[in-house]
Amino acid sequence: MFGRQRRPRRLYGARWQAALLSPAILTVVITSLAFSTPREIAFSRLLPAAPALAAAMWPVLPTLLLGAFCLMVMVSLSFFHTDLGTPYTAAAIILVTLAAGYASHVRIRREEALFHVRLVADAAQKVLLRPLPSRINDVEIESLYLAAQEQARIGGDFYEVADTPYGVRLLIGDVRGKGLSAVGAASAVINCFRENAYDQPDLRGITRRLETSITRYTAAFPAQDLPEHFATALLVEIPRYGGTIRILNCGHPPPMLVHRGEIRVLEPSTPSPPLNLAALIGDRYHVDTVPFDPGDHLLLYTDGVTETRDRAGAFFPLPEWMLRNGPAAPRDLLDRLHHDLLRYSGGRLDDDIAALAVTCPNSWGPGTTAQPPRP
Repeated sequence: MFGRQRRPRRLYGARWQAALLSPAILTVVITSLAFSTPREIAFSRLLPAAPALAAAMWPVLPTLLLGAFCLMVMVSLSFFHTDLGTPYTAAAIILVTLAAGYASHVRIRREEALFHVRLVADAAQKVLLRPLPSRINDVEIESLYLAAQEQARIGGDFYEVADTPYGVRLLIGDVRGKGLSAVGAASAVINCFRENAYDQPDLRGITRRLETSITRYTAAFPAQDLPEHFATALLVEIPRYGGTIRILNCGHPPPMLVHRGEIRVLEPSTPSPPLNLAALIGDRYHVDTVPFDPGDHLLLYTDGVTETRDRAGAFFPLPEWMLRNGPAAPRDLLDRLHHDLLRYSGGRLDDDIAALAVTCPNSWGPGTTAQPPRP
């Protein structure tokens, strides 16, 4: 799972170490100035700032010890300058140190709570978006997920892959909305796909089950507590015998195919309704069959990719980007997409992004069985 673009570890580590040492550095600087400058300047009055700064990054005991050291410095200065207002500065150091110790305690408790919340979120993410195998029946598959919010772990974008008796089946989609309700709807769709991808002989049957699942999920909550959700979804089936793929597009951005060195945008020949809208616009689902030859590459993505904007407000040019970067191995392709999306947007994403990259094997393994195409 990918997050935002990271800085080089050495540079980041050096800056973090400097930040951790900043309270001690500040104490040394103030102490040096207090002893080396005329008493009229009275740099010693800045000593309470050191434990206050330490509260933001140090544990309780080191913060209190730094405050005690600042108090000792102030007492030492009083032997050289008797008119520094030592009692007042010493009282300020004591009060600030006690407040800093308490603030450090509260910060640590909150950091521990946040750490446990992140552990739960990571566990939920592994259930919702579990790591995908890099190869299924000689088909190479890689995934990418970018959260719009830096601290986010899961969202309304989802994907899943299943190795079924009918071939490798892929699902990618996007639930309308944000927050936990969107995550719940995405979870309902994914779990339904995991159960039905192995049993339903046709993509239409899977889609009808997905429609039923998200409809029941939405109906289980009062309207005032949970907004009605719909989801775009794209289902792809790669039969075991190869040669073609079947695509059912429920209002989702069309996948991109690199076929014999040419880029194709696989728009559906007949639109199918998004999930949870069949009751309004009908439940007629159409499956398209397109060639998928050895060495071909397929890119599935959510609308966060094509709706990424630069500073001028222009959308990310995905077809042109594919022309420049394809064909490439799935992992390399997604790594480039990750890097270029962050660079194009200036490091700031407005929507979650999910993508799947698939490569057709140059030859099908011995475990595959020849089957005639289904109508």
